[in-house]
Amino acid sequence: MKKKLLTLLFTMMATINAFSMTSCSDGDDNGNMIPNQQPVVLNCERPDYLKAGDKVALISPSYFTPMENVEKTADVLRGWGLVPVIGPNVGKKTDGQYAGTIEERVSDIRWALSDPSIKAIICNRGGYGTIQYIDQLTLAELKASPKWLVGFSDITTLHGLLARAGVMSIHGTMSSFLAKGGTDPTSTLMRDLLMGRVPRYEVPAHPQNILGKANGTLVGGNLCTFVPNLGSQADATKGKDLILFVEEVGESMHNIDRQMRILQMNGVLDRCKGIVLGEFTSCGSEFTYESVEAMLHELLKAYNIPVLCGFPGGHGDVNLPLVMGAKVTLDVRADGATLQFNFDGEQQQVNTADIPCP
Repeated sequence: MKKKLLTLLFTMMATINAFSMTSCSDGDDNGNMIPNQQPVVLNCERPDYLKAGDKVALISPSYFTPMENVEKTADVLRGWGLVPVIGPNVGKKTDGQYAGTIEERVSDIRWALSDPSIKAIICNRGGYGTIQYIDQLTLAELKASPKWLVGFSDITTLHGLLARAGVMSIHGTMSSFLAKGGTDPTSTLMRDLLMGRVPRYEVPAHPQNILGKANGTLVGGNLCTFVPNLGSQADATKGKDLILFVEEVGESMHNIDRQMRILQMNGVLDRCKGIVLGEFTSCGSEFTYESVEAMLHELLKAYNIPVLCGFPGGHGDVNLPLVMGAKVTLDVRADGATLQFNFDGEQQQVNTADIPCP
């Protein structure tokens, strides 16, 4: 009898412990499970603007870039009065695609960050690979020497890391595009921004826009790059009062919807004060929506926040620079929209409708 009573007691204790591990600690007053979504404060400083004679590092954090493109980009930078410095491991290729091993790619990032003579970093290409070393870079080392980092696509991960570290960065064009000559508006506006001329964008009206005005911190980038980073130290969407920028390339409509639903389920859309939709280049059309923007309009209209559609940023022919981690004002009106960066610098009015496609 005594043995049976002890067995019953142990069973009851195990049941109570199991219940306590799956209920109240992560739930609301009704016992419903809710995610731990305590937002963080994103307070990013602006790196120094560049001046003639400053050194700019060229590195490859993701996929391999032919040295021909890197050398042509170096020539463009020299034409801008800057001094290009090519990363020690640039030109290496591993496993058919990567620009070197994980250790070599991280080493080049650390080299560019730690060298005080280097004032900015331009990435050669995106592709894939930055998620492999999220935990190898510390926010402290990213914060220790604030300098501009430029890139997009897979470089979205580095933008997230820098925002969490408290440093602004530039979602902008890379060597794969700069090598074409560097005289197009995509390139020259990025150059101007690095040197202190800050764009104030005027964007034409779009039928899927949602009107409104909001202030917040600009985060985001390539959708299928930053969504897998949720919960990591590269997750800038964990901030509050967000203006979320989203662009994508070569994805189906249903996968874009899936990624946005993941953001919704993780409370990210609840933390957004506004959304900027960039280019959705070569994306699928398997549904009857007239566009990706039309599909996302159905999801986003319930949030009663401004949504700007058609910003020329991402993988399209025009990829205008955006300052990630910056405080911005988004004003979406019936006659068009304005995106303004709220930090010091010479303001440059840019009407995106006047930007010619290459």
